[in-house]
Amino acid sequence: MQTLILCGGEGTRAHPHTLEVPKPLLEVGGQPVLRHVMEIYASQGHAEFLLAAGFKLDLINRFATELPSSWEVRVVDSGRDANTAERVWACRDLVDDTFFLTYADGLADVDLAVLEHFHRSHPGSASVTVVPLPSPYGTVDIGVEGRVERFREKPSLLDHWVNGGFFLMDQDVFDHWSGADLEREVLPALAAVDQLFAYRHTGFWRSMDTYKDAVELSALCPGPGEARPPPWIRSPTAASS
Repeated sequence: MQTLILCGGEGTRAHPHTLEVPKPLLEVGGQPVLRHVMEIYASQGHAEFLLAAGFKLDLINRFATELPSSWEVRVVDSGRDANTAERVWACRDLVDDTFFLTYADGLADVDLAVLEHFHRSHPGSASVTVVPLPSPYGTVDIGVEGRVERFREKPSLLDHWVNGGFFLMDQDVFDHWSGADLEREVLPALAAVDQLFAYRHTGFWRSMDTYKDAVELSALCPGPGEARPPPWIRSPTAASS
């Protein structure tokens, strides 16, 4: 199955590191984060990619020439200033009847076979992987009379779920496509007509939004001589759905 990856934005939250290099090419553990994302899919048998590029298109093209020859990779110029939904729309005639869609900066050990099974089990044209909200702060558990029982450092808030990327969509989704912004317009529109279903993933997930995130993700990569894979490539975890 094809994987469409959105990698055309400027990555303004990672400035100044993205002034010359597009965010998907910021390195995590010595290689671009986009390469890590692609390896998530290739390691689970999906090595056909469409890269919806825009900002610094020439650098994405150069990156594509350095990928394994066993991968099928096509770079699509989806527009220098296009928004997320516009980039997907630009590729609508290039994707298969069912296709993966993801961002170029989200890393997770999503079991893609389980995601596909979930997608085929419901009547909608789109599935979105959701993950527990990661708290940016430590939390405090408080007991009787205000007694502090425990500190938890940046826990996942299991009562709240956020978009983790890792979509699976059918061509029918374009019959309901409305708007330029995937998150603010298209996904709510799909939900409004009962076309969007959520797959809950409770394994590893981390988004590289800033350069600080890139540094922290790099710390999770294996060091010289280590045989272990990074946590987003380990055996997929079967999340409840």
